[in-house]
Amino acid sequence: MAPYHIRKYQEKDDECIRDLFSKGMAEQVPTAFHHILKLPRTLILLLGGPLTVFLLTGSWLLALLVSLTFLVALRFLAMYPYTQFIAMSLNTDMSDITKNYFSERGSCFWVAESEGQVVGMVGALPVKEPAAREKQLELLHMSVASEYRGQGIAKALVRTVLQFGQDQGYSAVVLSTSEIQYSAIGLYQSMGFQKTHQVFKSFSMRLAANHVFSFIYHLPSVQDSKVLR
Repeated sequence: MAPYHIRKYQEKDDECIRDLFSKGMAEQVPTAFHHILKLPRTLILLLGGPLTVFLLTGSWLLALLVSLTFLVALRFLAMYPYTQFIAMSLNTDMSDITKNYFSERGSCFWVAESEGQVVGMVGALPVKEPAAREKQLELLHMSVASEYRGQGIAKALVRTVLQFGQDQGYSAVVLSTSEIQYSAIGLYQSMGFQKTHQVFKSFSMRLAANHVFSFIYHLPSVQDSKVLR
């Protein structure tokens, strides 16, 4: 196990951060594709569509082409939400991390570094919701390079956000993740996050039956630091 340490983001990390984030999101596509393939309506479509074409035309080749077309379309459906999220993030809050995460008190961005290489990342921004009764911090863009997983880096990054939130006087840390990110969900729940609700963030995610789960961690007062250890 290679040693690692967590530090605040520096501008020299920008290229590594973008690459790590994009790869982490792209890794979700095969899982999303398998999730779609297991849906009952997908099985009906993949079996019934080509069979109907064969019965109508008598051509196995045409039926095969229809089946392949369905698979390509389903692959695109699995990929689309993640490519859109990557593009949106890289053009909004991640377009200038120094400006968006360090210009005001109460937000921050950290990286995990091992052997001089950035291998993990996480950001935190205040939730700007006028109707919210609590001062909440949102955990964003948590990712660890695949070859460095299983070493406790993700848990250390989450703890960094929780401690920061407590030190800054936030009452809770919130986050969102898709239902197919099983390991992330397991990590958050094991650390005390509680699921609050689930929604479809887009029409494509509704078609894919891929909910986005929202979680919350209620922070203790700054005096009770032992809770986060």
